[in-house]
Amino acid sequence: MSVAKPLPHEAAKLHVTGSAHYVDELPTPRGTLHLAFGLSDIASGTISNMDLSQVRSAKGVVDVITASDLDRPADCSPSNHDEPLLSDGTIHYLGQPLFLVVADSHHAARRAARLAKIDYTKTTPILTIEDALAANSHFEEGPRIWEKGNTAQALETAPHIVEGEIEMGGQEHFYLEGQAALALPQDDGDMVVHSSTQHPSEIQHKVADAIGLPMHAVRVEIRRMGGGFGGKESQGNALAIACALVAQKTGRACKMRYDRDDDMVITGKRHDFRITYRASFDETGRLLGVDFKHYTRCGWAMDLSLPVADRAMLHADNAYDLPNARIESHRLRTNTQSATAFRGFGGPQGMLGIERVMDHAAHQLGMDPTELRRRNYYTDGDTPPKQTTPYGQQVDHFLLNAMTDQLAQSADLTARKAKIAEWNAQNPHLKKGIALTPVKFGISFTLTHLNQAGALVHVYQDGSIRMNHGGTEMGQGLFQKVAQVAASRFGVPIEMVKITATDTGKVPNTSATAASSGSDLNGMAVKAACDTIRDRMAAHLADLHQTDATEVSFVGGRVSVGSAEMSFSEAAKLCYEGRVSLSATGFYKTPKLAWDRIAGQGRPFLYFAHGAAVSEVVVDSLTGEYRILRTDILHDCGHSLNPALDIGQIEGGFVQGTGWLTTEELVWDDSGRLRTHAPSTYKIPACSDRPDIFNVTLWDGENAEDTIYKSKAVGEPPFMHGMSVFFALSDAIAQFGQGYPALDAPATPERVLKSIQKVRG
Repeated sequence: MSVAKPLPHEAAKLHVTGSAHYVDELPTPRGTLHLAFGLSDIASGTISNMDLSQVRSAKGVVDVITASDLDRPADCSPSNHDEPLLSDGTIHYLGQPLFLVVADSHHAARRAARLAKIDYTKTTPILTIEDALAANSHFEEGPRIWEKGNTAQALETAPHIVEGEIEMGGQEHFYLEGQAALALPQDDGDMVVHSSTQHPSEIQHKVADAIGLPMHAVRVEIRRMGGGFGGKESQGNALAIACALVAQKTGRACKMRYDRDDDMVITGKRHDFRITYRASFDETGRLLGVDFKHYTRCGWAMDLSLPVADRAMLHADNAYDLPNARIESHRLRTNTQSATAFRGFGGPQGMLGIERVMDHAAHQLGMDPTELRRRNYYTDGDTPPKQTTPYGQQVDHFLLNAMTDQLAQSADLTARKAKIAEWNAQNPHLKKGIALTPVKFGISFTLTHLNQAGALVHVYQDGSIRMNHGGTEMGQGLFQKVAQVAASRFGVPIEMVKITATDTGKVPNTSATAASSGSDLNGMAVKAACDTIRDRMAAHLADLHQTDATEVSFVGGRVSVGSAEMSFSEAAKLCYEGRVSLSATGFYKTPKLAWDRIAGQGRPFLYFAHGAAVSEVVVDSLTGEYRILRTDILHDCGHSLNPALDIGQIEGGFVQGTGWLTTEELVWDDSGRLRTHAPSTYKIPACSDRPDIFNVTLWDGENAEDTIYKSKAVGEPPFMHGMSVFFALSDAIAQFGQGYPALDAPATPERVLKSIQKVRG
């Protein structure tokens, strides 16, 4: 059986040899036009005059398009119809597209876009959380509030109170392949769009709406992306719409890609948060009640901010039983890039809030942080009384008590803590810190209707298999996993299965490849299609051999029919000659879900993925610089479809999560200009930033829910293991004095140095 084998990525050879084709490398027809946006140079105000004469006369320019040139609205928003392709005269952020240049080359379009002379009437931009609160600038009237128990009473009567706040910055996706689109006009006004997108059906919908055609007139195709991380869930809409509009107008192919600086200036980031907290504990370290206030900076348009902020609330408990909890969420509108989906989708921000509470409480109560966390975990038992989350979902099959024990033992946590204490006592300027942090992450889209997937599978008469599904490949290995599912259903070698580019003309109404659900949804849809064909084949072969279909088996590339045996290829040929349909669609919808986001009650997730990480760091008190010395991760993938790919996702997720919490700092100046808009000023982790010792182990178990081969999602949950580094830094800083570090994120060396000075003073 192909599943559970550590097979390499299906395009690994193409990746390492540089021969994998991405949107920007697709052959283009002769006469293809190239597009670029002209961007706003202020964050807030109106356009009083826009002189584009020099742009129009620039070398290579074919056309210049403004909002007034469009026959119908062209909206790029995934949610709220509040993102016009081009400004209508009002400026909402610095970097907003104002006009579109059409030229005979990419560089000609970009050069011409810089020649515009624009006069503005400036207004004071709303840039910060304080600005938004003062201006009452929200996306929803009043805050969203979810409650469990009696938090006010739990806070009033408790022996110990901890309170404070934590700031956490946003994060640039920094996918290796930037945003790109190519539109090819077809007969009768139809349009084929190649887009580097995680959500082909959304591109199809937005393009069709913009060019005034039904969705059947637009076909969107994507073979692979060079990374996405959520940044290609909605941010590719503008490029695809622009290309399609100009292609419709000119009858010529149109292509657009952002350069890295434009990409970072135009597109949305991870939402930055401020979380204030007040929590009560008893003498044993058991949490009695917690009151959170989430302040989410959403940017100028709604985008996906409401579900992101919801998921932060949903993960405000992380791994902990909160008997009394109040979670208040403010979704703030600001004159900055519209924040968007990013790996974890708000979950990391919510989790960091409760982990700060646990870390702060352990310091204030003088308890071991790991022990305090353990005392507040949900229980393992699946028998009554059941524990529930603050939003009312029953917590079943909780694994972290056993996982924490195993990780603490394999990482030699107790002995290392003693050695670190001894080492710290002998080193006045360098201090080590260590921390264990858990992860409990809910798997499913919180918008229930998105939890569906389709597939199309063909078996050819020579026994080869070709299939398509609604998921997109962005380097995570989804295509290989789903191919392994198909090979296992037919009992054939993986080499007999080929997956084609994701195509809205083959599988319609697809959900985004997001929410860690790509394998869960598409794997089950492919399984359903394969089983339909396999059952048809079995019935026909059984009739030929005058036996029952239950006597037919597909194993090892062979088909056994009673006492007879043949190759799968021979079986396929017999079925073709017997006029058996060897093509089928498959469909899957996630069961058991019921969610009311307004009330904050229900079951938004089918199951939880678990994990835990231990990280050790060393900090220099003279400079604030630090190193990650060692990280040990134990992660729950259920019955892994492909252990090699899953371990790669865990390693990559950890490094990206660590980057968010340590090195990756987004800086806007007082005018709203993003100053960290290039690799020279925005610091993603490099190879040398990874831990010197890096151990990743998969938990030995299977999903208790009926998922594809009992596997669990792995895309987003490992991202949160980066918290172990953040709290190891907090532990190290605490060794320099008596105060609590109250570290904010990202914990850059500058912030670490200030925190050291704070605990000393």
